[in-house]
Formats: sequence, C-alpha cells, structure tokens
Amino acid sequence: MTTMTQTAVRPRPAIRPRIAARSGLFLFIVANVAAVTMLFFAAGPSDNVLIGVGRLAGLYGALTMAFQLLLVARLPWLDRRLGMDRLTGWHRWTGFSLLWTLLAHLVFIVFGYARVEDNGVVDEFVTMVTELEGILRAVVAFALILLVGAVSARFARRRLPYETWHFLHLYIYAAVVLAFSHQIALGGSFASSPGAEAYWWAVWGVALGSVVAGCVVLPLARNLRHRLKVVAVVPESHDVVSVYMTGEHLDKMPAKAGQFFLWRFLTRDRWWQANPFSLSAAPDGRTLRLTAKAAGDGSASLRSLKVGTRVFAKGPYGAFTTMHQRKADALLEEISGDVVVLYRVRDERDAVLLPELRGLAQARGAVVHVLSGPSNPAGPHGPVLGAHSLRRMVPDVRNRDVFVCGPPGMTSATLRGLRELRVPNQQVHAERFSLTA
Repeated sequence: MTTMTQTAVRPRPAIRPRIAARSGLFLFIVANVAAVTMLFFAAGPSDNVLIGVGRLAGLYGALTMAFQLLLVARLPWLDRRLGMDRLTGWHRWTGFSLLWTLLAHLVFIVFGYARVEDNGVVDEFVTMVTELEGILRAVVAFALILLVGAVSARFARRRLPYETWHFLHLYIYAAVVLAFSHQIALGGSFASSPGAEAYWWAVWGVALGSVVAGCVVLPLARNLRHRLKVVAVVPESHDVVSVYMTGEHLDKMPAKAGQFFLWRFLTRDRWWQANPFSLSAAPDGRTLRLTAKAAGDGSASLRSLKVGTRVFAKGPYGAFTTMHQRKADALLEEISGDVVVLYRVRDERDAVLLPELRGLAQARGAVVHVLSGPSNPAGPHGPVLGAHSLRRMVPDVRNRDVFVCGPPGMTSATLRGLRELRVPNQQVHAERFSLTA
C-alpha cells in the first residue's frame, strides 16, 4: 500500500529521526573501532606479522559480534527510527562481516604460529585445539556462526520455515558465550591493562544487556501489563481472516498505525510459533486487529483460533509511522487532508478491507485507487507501480510525502517509480514487510 499526502507544512525536528539514528550508530561504531585499535597497539603487537594481524582481526570480530547483539535486541528507539527492514539488512551484512573477520582471525593465527613453531599448518591447528585453553571453545563458536550464516543465505532462507530459521539463530547466543570465554582465556589485549579489561567488559555488558532488555524484559513487562487475549476471529474471505484482541490498559500501549508485532498464540499446538503480522486497524485503546491471508502454516492456522486464547506479543516494531513525515500527517487513520491511497492487490477479491478503507477515506476526504492485475502489463501506462502510472494517478506526487509499505517486490517497484519521478528522498518513507534481507 502506498499513501501520499499534501497538506500544510508543520513544525519538524531539525534532524530527521532516521538520520539521527544512523549518525548515532555510525559514530558509535567509529568510536569503538578506534578504541579497539588503540588498545591493540597499546598492548604491543606481536613480532610475527601474521599473528598480529590475526589478533587484530579477532578483536574486530569480537566488536562486530557485540554490535550484532545490539541489532538483535530490537531496541524501540532504533526500531522506530530506522525500521525493522533496515535493521534486518544491517543485521545480515554485520553477520557476514563477522564471518570474514573471524575467518581471518583463525587463518592468520594458525599460519602465524605454524611459522613461529616451524610446524605444518594442520599439525599446528591440532596442537592448538588440544593443548591451549579456550581454542576448542573458539572453534565450536566459529562452527556455530558458520551454521547461522549458512541458514541466512538467501537460497536456504527461502526453503526454511520461519520458526526453524529463528530457532537456528538462537545458536548465536551459545557462540557469543564461547567466544567471550575464549577472549578472556587467551586475549592478550583483553587483559593488557585495567582500562582494556574494563572496556571489553563494558562492551559485552552493553551488548548482552541490550538483548536481555529488548528481547526478554520489555516483552515480558508489556505482556504482563496488557494480558492480551482473542475476542473474535472473523473470516473476511475464503482465505483471509481478521483476529481481534483485547486486554488491559491498551490505551497505554505504544503502538501506532502502520506497525507490526511478533504474535505468539498460546495454544497447545502453536505456543512455540511466533509470526509477524501488521496491525490492520489503528489502535483505539480497546482492541487490536490483525488481518492475514493464508500464505503459510502460521497464517492459515489463525482461522482455527478460539475466543479466549491468550496472546504473547513482541513489539510494536516498524518505522511506518508519522514520526518520519516531512510535511504533515500521512497515515490515513491519523489525518484529515489531501491524501491519495494506492491499494495494491493481485486480484480485487483480495481487497477484503476495501469497503472499510473507502469509508475511512470518505470520512477523511481522501482518494483511494485499487491497483490489481499483473505487475508488468503491456499498455500505455507501463507497470502498475511504474513512474507513468504513479504520475497519472497522482500528478503532483513530487510535492507530497509518500509512505510505502508491503512485500519487498512491491515496495522496490514503487521506489523505482518514485526515483524516476525524482521525488525527493526525504519525502519517501518505505518499509518492507520482511524479517530477512
């Protein structure tokens, strides 16, 4: 779905939230890379260049792993400014950077010590694993990270159920514990000075503390407070269903129109499954609603939910909110202005919420266009979401805020069209419905 608005300019922050978050993370990374480099040289590099390079790669790998944990934590401040799709993309590339730095650490260290000991590379590796404290733990940690990296590859991710992919990712925590214990046991830079030791304890403390806070403490506190349960399951069509939930103090829940949760319905057969679904209606302080099409086992099983089923929800996540607008409110349920909504569906039968959307648009003075059919039809206007089609429906698109959300393919096609029309980047706010990059 794409929403475009043109209303009076309202006061806005001097620095866009997304730029502030990106800049903050960039400065955080640069400062820590500089600190690690200074601590490495302060400890005195090895006489063997290969060993020295290997140790420095290991330190960068440890720092990368800590940063990865910070991304995994899904802290609300970052998520609401960057969006889950961007954090997921950074998580993916950070993971591959971690693989390369740790591989460099392993290769340079083994080759370096093999040269010092005048030994074969394989023999030296076996000697190190069997005789040095912490090396075996480091090798196991690297193997676990390789496993997680393998299941994160696109060809593997597309063939794995979300639950299996998520479960395998939990091995990264075991790898973190093993790697940190290896760093304590053999890390010369770790114990080279009280300052270095305090720095690394602080890095790991912040990283692990963020995970505990973002993935355990905050979700538990919110669910204990709100106590969500299913109050209605409404079939919208033969393969689309809406689930309504209520709870306590929902007016205090920090959820906005355009965000999503990871929903866990506490039934005997699916309590262990967590699936991402967006809110299909703006929170009203009394109920929450999700609407999903049967596209997999998780979404298909929603139809069989019973009224009264308890719900454990993690979130809200996503930056598809009015926080990022540059001109004025732009989400349909939160504005009264000149708004155009482009509702993309494969078939008009899939537009099950269209009557509700049209009623809301009429009340808000908005215009709704339903776009159905193939993505690249032959015709005078080109692709459904191409530049010519967008300009035909919204001639003044360059003067509007544009909010785009949906599957990766739909979102990318819309963004290409907007770039061709030269819509300023600061007026385009997009979020892909995907937990993997």
